[in-house]
Parts: sequence; C-alpha cells; structure tokens
Amino acid sequence: MPRSFLIFGVIAWAWLSSLSAAFAEQQLEPALEERAKLLFIELRCVVCQNQSIRDSDADVAKDLRTIVREQIVAGKSDREIRTFLVDRYGEFILLKPVFAWHTFILWAAPFGLLLLAGALIFRAGRRQSNFVEAELSNEEEQEIARLLEK
Repeated sequence: MPRSFLIFGVIAWAWLSSLSAAFAEQQLEPALEERAKLLFIELRCVVCQNQSIRDSDADVAKDLRTIVREQIVAGKSDREIRTFLVDRYGEFILLKPVFAWHTFILWAAPFGLLLLAGALIFRAGRRQSNFVEAELSNEEEQEIARLLEK
C-alpha cells in the first residue's frame, strides 16, 4: 500500500510540473524579447502600486506581458502598442506620464511649489531686515536698573 502512494505522488508531481511549464510565459526570439522587455519597463501593472509589468508577479501583469508579445509578433510598433494599451487601460498604465495640457499641473506642480517656497522665504527675510532696534531712553534705562535691583 505505501508503494502505491509513492507512485501516485511521483505521478502527481510530474503532472503538476508539466502543468506549470504549460502556464509559463512564452519567450520570443532574443531581439524581439529585448524589445518587449524595454516596453515592460515603461508599463505599469494596473494592480500593483507603481510597479512595472516587468517587475510584477500579478496575473494581470503576466497577461499584459502576453499582450505586448502578441502585439510585437503582429508587427506593431512600440508607439502602436502603447496607444493600444492606453486606449484599453487609460494613461495610468504608463509609468512616465505624457506631457499634455491635461497633465500640465502634474509637471508644473514641483516648480510652482519651489517658486512659492522661495517667495515665502524672501518675504520672511525682508520682514526681519525691516526690524530696527530702538535705543532706550535714560528714563527707561533707569527703570530697568531699578527693576533689576529688586
């Protein structure tokens, strides 16, 4: 009886390893795969937080890698592949946002914040330089001396 369990275990292990090999991602020829990997770096996993589809192990990222490879095999250019994915998933899929009128605030905000901080620092420095020390009159000095003696 134990021998049959051992045989069953070996068969199950062999079946599971062949099954996992069937689900492994298909690789392209080296030049096309290198092109695909460059695209993987530019595309964001829609499930993960700021992780490219190259670095993500999520099922969605695997599906996106498959889509990119299929598009490359179909003869699409990198721009066409990006456009296809943006049309399908929105601009969120791009790790580096495009520079356009609707993303202007995203690009301009850091510079605007730096200008605002500079203006505030300049204004605070100007206020402090306007502060003039006034000299005490003889009566004020005598009053201070009297208070200190107490």
